[in-house]
Amino acid sequence: MNTHVCPASHAGFLSTSLRRLIQKPEKILDGLVRPGQTAADIGCGPGFFTLPLAQMVGETGTVVAADLQAEMLARLRTRAARLKITNTIKYHLCEPERIGITENLDFILAFYMVHEVPSPNDFFQESRAMVNPGGRLLFVEPKFHVNRDEFQSMVALAETAGWRPESFPKILLSRAVLLR
Repeated sequence: MNTHVCPASHAGFLSTSLRRLIQKPEKILDGLVRPGQTAADIGCGPGFFTLPLAQMVGETGTVVAADLQAEMLARLRTRAARLKITNTIKYHLCEPERIGITENLDFILAFYMVHEVPSPNDFFQESRAMVNPGGRLLFVEPKFHVNRDEFQSMVALAETAGWRPESFPKILLSRAVLLR
């Protein structure tokens, strides 16, 4: 398991227009959140998925943007202000060993970040405790960092925590599972 955290100095790469061509957030998230819901983007970085999530939950919903690095949250805050998306995003600085979100969530996105946490088991246990009944977690890992066996081991940890696979979405360059 790789526990190296992608540094904030790479934030520009995480939100390029080229990436939007390969991984269009609106398409990946389509049908997973509705207006008025509370969603979390854990490991949000500069907000590649956070900003589209905020638009999807609308003015009556909330997105908790959670990251381990204050600089990532600052970059996201700047981008959100530029787009005038200010009242639906809550910024949350995680602890190294714990997510620490206190909101009850309808949806959680963990995109390309579980392989960076010290304990995937703890991540799945904590995320399961944060979600409302019927809530879902879209868990996506990069093929270039996580092989098939490692991904299946992570899915097994998620199941041990009480998550159940609902589907395995096809996302370019990725291994993905939608958990309920």
